[in-house]
Amino acid sequence: MWTKGTPVEARTSQVRHRAVPPIVAARWALWTFIVVNLLIVEVLFFTAGSGKNGILTVAKFVGLHAAVLMLCQLLLVARLPWLDRRIGMDRLTVWHRWVGFTLLWTILSHAVLVVLGYATLDNASMGKTFLALAGVPASLLGMCAALIVVVVGVVSTRNVRRRLRYETWHGLHLLLYLALGLAFVHQLLETTTFTSSVFARIYWWAMWLFAFGALVTGRIVMPLWRNAYHRFEVAAVVPESDNVVSVHVTGRHLDRLPAQAGQFCIWRFPGHNHWWHANPFSLSAAPDGRTLRLTAKAVGSASAGLRNVPVGSRVFVEGPYGAFTSLHRTRPGALLIAGGVGITPIRAMLEEETVGDVVVLYRVRSESDAVLADEVRTLVEECGGQLHLLTGRTAEGASPFEPERLRALVPDVTERDVYVCGPGGMTAAVLKTLRSLKVPDRQVHSERFGLA
Repeated sequence: MWTKGTPVEARTSQVRHRAVPPIVAARWALWTFIVVNLLIVEVLFFTAGSGKNGILTVAKFVGLHAAVLMLCQLLLVARLPWLDRRIGMDRLTVWHRWVGFTLLWTILSHAVLVVLGYATLDNASMGKTFLALAGVPASLLGMCAALIVVVVGVVSTRNVRRRLRYETWHGLHLLLYLALGLAFVHQLLETTTFTSSVFARIYWWAMWLFAFGALVTGRIVMPLWRNAYHRFEVAAVVPESDNVVSVHVTGRHLDRLPAQAGQFCIWRFPGHNHWWHANPFSLSAAPDGRTLRLTAKAVGSASAGLRNVPVGSRVFVEGPYGAFTSLHRTRPGALLIAGGVGITPIRAMLEEETVGDVVVLYRVRSESDAVLADEVRTLVEECGGQLHLLTGRTAEGASPFEPERLRALVPDVTERDVYVCGPGGMTAAVLKTLRSLKVPDRQVHSERFGLA
């Protein structure tokens, strides 16, 4: 982290002498974890004996790999701080989605192969075999887990998901934890895979306890402990415009909260909104050890009501989360691109980056929509940077983020770290332009702030 007064030479040295970028280290750690566990599973499969016929042997192979995918799913959503700060919740969520659909097809394949294998073994129809297996506790638990995974998989497809409220989808999604519990007991009862040897027993117990422990710690224990320790409450509510408001939050020992400029938290205001109304808002000011500030635009009932939150009311905070921080800086110069209320993490980073070569591009429809513009302008002036306020509607062929226009605004764009935060369409357009300008991927940093 670079703070006010850090010499340019020292900061440049820190940037250039980082041996391995944090995101690369995290990805290598994840891949190493996956590969090592896959190798262990392969060894367990080839040493635990085959099934009663060839089809059941394949079913066993597929089932073991389904268990590994379940463990990965738990770790991807456990919000482990080390991974989250290096990869970001948005990327971890995307990986969780794709692993989830892979898990769906893996479980269905396992189930079909088991029924087919026993039907072949008993020379019976698949329907009769299915009903017979439903009377076996271990198989019945596996069937229930598979059914839940299928239901959640269907409601998570884009066409269905878009028709559901987030709260409805999230409630159905929580059933996956029940499915994982059922799958664990199913595997526990399948002695050929769980207890085939002392090593197998130790391995599977260790992995399931580690995965469930990481999930419970990251999603339940840590948020509850932090809120009990810091006792967050609303210190002030400041309208920034007709549809934008800033909420200042204070608490005890905030200097011990591991928050960085550019990160976001998931905020709940008990007593003002329902518990399930949670919103991910970025910190709009660098954490100073005394207060936290969020700035939100009224785009839903929860965010629209923030200006009516009583001062002194309690706040439940999850986080901080996100990899949109100076931890990932690779170059001494930075280009910060914001659209609309996406200026909030950029503004916080500017407060932290008070020394350096900084260029800010702030895209809004009109100057009246430029939230926190005066604060941004002051911070940019203090660090000797440049601010370009880009206003007006985007017409086809006249986007300020087309390659030639962006290069005209920032001629040395390829020599800078580029941070992008804004609406999805704008972010996609900027990232496309950066690729066409051949800005190295390690210098491009963006993050989508959302829960699903």
